Amino acid sequence: MCPVSSVAILLQLPPLLPLSPSFLTPLALLLGWLLDLCFGDPAGLPHPIVWFGKTIAACEHRWNQGGHRKLKGGLVAAALVLAVFLLTALLNYACSLVHFALSFAFSTIIIFYCLAGTTLIREVRAVFLALDRSLDEGRRQVARIVGRDTSQLSAQEVRTAALETLAENLSDGVIAPLFWLALLGVPGMMAYKMVNTLDSMIGYRTERYRDFGCVAARMDDVANYLPARLTALLMIICSGGKNGLFAFVRRNGRRHASPNSGYPEAALAGILDCRFGGPHTYFGELVDKPYIGENDRELTTEDMRRAVSINRRAEVSMVCAVLIYLLAVAPAALDILGL
Repeated sequence: MCPVSSVAILLQLPPLLPLSPSFLTPLALLLGWLLDLCFGDPAGLPHPIVWFGKTIAACEHRWNQGGHRKLKGGLVAAALVLAVFLLTALLNYACSLVHFALSFAFSTIIIFYCLAGTTLIREVRAVFLALDRSLDEGRRQVARIVGRDTSQLSAQEVRTAALETLAENLSDGVIAPLFWLALLGVPGMMAYKMVNTLDSMIGYRTERYRDFGCVAARMDDVANYLPARLTALLMIICSGGKNGLFAFVRRNGRRHASPNSGYPEAALAGILDCRFGGPHTYFGELVDKPYIGENDRELTTEDMRRAVSINRRAEVSMVCAVLIYLLAVAPAALDILGL
């Protein structure tokens, strides 16, 4: 049965108990995640993250000049995040006034758009396949998923960049959106994606963005503080939790320039027994990042396969945890509080 037919049937149904509001979000999560699992990012279709990027670029072009750049950048970041949260909540409410099934469809689509697990894995696999053909192809492919200059990377550096991105974006693209969905619903999930998009575009310590993107970077640090550590924990558990891995992550996770990204990267470096980090070039400026891990060995396609497997298991674990929370823990807590 096609999705349109399914929605049409839902619109003809009364809001029965199994499809009460407390059940709709978990069901939307399950369906949205399955859509991402099957299709990844819908190429050629409008995407809210693309709209976020265009809006941020326009604001940066307009206000990242003259004096008071830190203040202007902070106001832009706060206004955009708040606007996304309120607009998403308003649209969801308006859909619910029309019919519960329309609100369910809206939530499902938003969750689908906010999850990036499948596309991330496809892109990382594509980097390793391109590198098997030629170094230039590998460099071009990895440039699609990293912000650094890839034109002079060695084959080892291309593989390292891809696996670092796989670990970091498991947090940014899967675990953190699900975390904020559990806490603040679909509006919170969308607001998080705006925070993350702001950081990925203007949250750099280069001359151009150092002041204007300062607040956006700090917002991203706060929003990802718990999800990044949760991501590392899930990765360790899903890898079997070998001896010393927790200590390795605690020791190496704080070496990263970011207070958060180092934890999932350290988890993967510990699991694979390899080394991440080192100096990279961003927008023409050399950024010296500390190394994470000690074993500077050659990375292989088998390492990529193992990393992808751990990513998938961590993703499934988080989806299950959020479903349990939404179905059991959150309603029970509200009952206890009398809400």
